Amino acid sequence: MAGPVLHVISGLGAGGAEAQLVRIASALHEAGIPQHVASLAGPGVHGAALAAAGVDATFFDLRAKVGIPGGLFGLVRLARRLRPRAVQGWMYHGDLAATFAHRLARLGPGVPLYWSLRCSDMDLTRYSAGLRAVVRTCVFLSGLPDVVVANASAGLDAHLRLGYRPRAMQVIPNAIDTARFAPDPVRRATMRARLGYADADTVFALVARVDPMKDHAAFLAALALHPALRGLLLGAGTETLALPANATALGRRDDVADILVAADAIVSCSAFGEGFSNALAEGMAAGLPPIATDVGDARLVVGPAGRIVPPRDPAALAAAMAALAAETAQSRAARAAAARAHIAESFGVGPCVAAYATLYGAS
Repeated sequence: MAGPVLHVISGLGAGGAEAQLVRIASALHEAGIPQHVASLAGPGVHGAALAAAGVDATFFDLRAKVGIPGGLFGLVRLARRLRPRAVQGWMYHGDLAATFAHRLARLGPGVPLYWSLRCSDMDLTRYSAGLRAVVRTCVFLSGLPDVVVANASAGLDAHLRLGYRPRAMQVIPNAIDTARFAPDPVRRATMRARLGYADADTVFALVARVDPMKDHAAFLAALALHPALRGLLLGAGTETLALPANATALGRRDDVADILVAADAIVSCSAFGEGFSNALAEGMAAGLPPIATDVGDARLVVGPAGRIVPPRDPAALAAAMAALAAETAQSRAARAAAARAHIAESFGVGPCVAAYATLYGAS
């Protein structure tokens, strides 16, 4: 029996890439393809979900006395024991750790090594020197993996410009759980009442952790230009932001799917770096017309259902929000239906999982 696919990630925090790993590994496991997730920073917020899905996982703690060397050599020992059918890195740190384990465990050419790209044109000057060093190392080693997988064409293009020279490349868009993220009129009414929204309020949701790339400042500036509109912010750190009177921030939540249905539109206003926005697509699956900045593969995700605006332009974002709010209920309902249909047809879990199964030689 072939060994599992060994996924290597730096941690299982609340980000979109981490959620995608859990979704994909769980679906592959359910399809009979063994999976094993190695997290270098403990179980995070997703460890319990992996356990519930029956996916095996090993959690290292880089903060322990043995630190990074101990965690990496523990990963090597794990790779030797599992004899995986493939090793899949996730994001820059995970890609490097996966390469380290693959080489030192001497898995050989019969066990392919895959990297993943989950972002596009990052402004690395906004981040730590440590991250910049990791990215430079990835550029230098980018010819080692058998395939570099990206969740967006814009991500591949950005990394080729950065200096990546992979032997092979493949785009596999994110998988969106359209059963979990779905319209629900009863839940909508309950949640809007709980949040204090009137029937006439037009609510724009932004689901993103506070991070330079997400550009919360643009969203808040757009709301300030139109006080009659309402903003709903979800994501780690949003509860610490200075908000205009027409915005509410709930911080990191585990019930995003339940809360999203209270909104009337989903916004993605990233300034740079976004590859394929999970939050944007999940909002669309929930029946929310989208407004997104022209970053990464946003045009592909939005499709015919919404509006694209330039990044770092609060006035343009505000104009798009006001225009959507001014539409008739019938027009908005048509956009909502088109948004959900586009995500269900183009980015469902099934095609994504089938693509990974083929990549891992298990289809």
